[in-house]
Amino acid sequence: MREIIFDTETTGLDAREDRIIEFGGVELVNRFPTGQTIHFYINPQGRPVHPDAQAVHGISDADLADKPTFPDLVEKLQAFLGDAMLVAHNANFDIGFLDAEFARLGLPRVDPARVVDTLAIARRKHPMGPNSLDALCRRYGIDNSHRTKHGALLDSELLAEVYIELIGGRQAAFSLDVQVEIVTAVGEAEAGPATARQRERPLGSRVSRIELEAHARLVAGLGDAAIWREVDPAYQAAEAISGKV
Repeated sequence: MREIIFDTETTGLDAREDRIIEFGGVELVNRFPTGQTIHFYINPQGRPVHPDAQAVHGISDADLADKPTFPDLVEKLQAFLGDAMLVAHNANFDIGFLDAEFARLGLPRVDPARVVDTLAIARRKHPMGPNSLDALCRRYGIDNSHRTKHGALLDSELLAEVYIELIGGRQAAFSLDVQVEIVTAVGEAEAGPATARQRERPLGSRVSRIELEAHARLVAGLGDAAIWREVDPAYQAAEAISGKV
């Protein structure tokens, strides 16, 4: 599976009037960075950078005067994005600006089914927040000390690390088929593959008869309609021990 973690910087907050002035993206394949990135600054074609926006990203009108316009770069951008899933933090903002830029050129909008919003994921996983990119970097121990201002490529790189943590990608990538140090019976260490073996016979229950009967009495007090009677093996085992089944 191919995903592009991306971010934009803009002249302001209104996608109908403001323009994208920086785009950065990082490619993941099967949730691992490939090292492929895209980054460019974009001339906003006469739309001035709002002072509040400049305070956030530090990009001035003078910085953009000699940069290519979005029409100059759109083919390169579309080729990089391809049909990958598009991942952004507060994706509605970035996708809204991309859609507006595409619409000005008569190009189709981004298919919403391709969009993943890491802010929405973070809010579900950490409902008490905060869930800004900086806050998530702190939560997951990701070094963002070099992020003094917003920048599309840097933010994409940080977000890629955050995204992998949010979806548990690092754990999912672990495998038992790895080289580990095994200590032999005589105390010598040797390298070999770690393998998981199944017990010949499963361990017996560690719940005592007294505990089973107490559990059965508790469930019995809930009435005949108690769902525990249907789904709880411990209760059924207790009834069997008590001679009720």
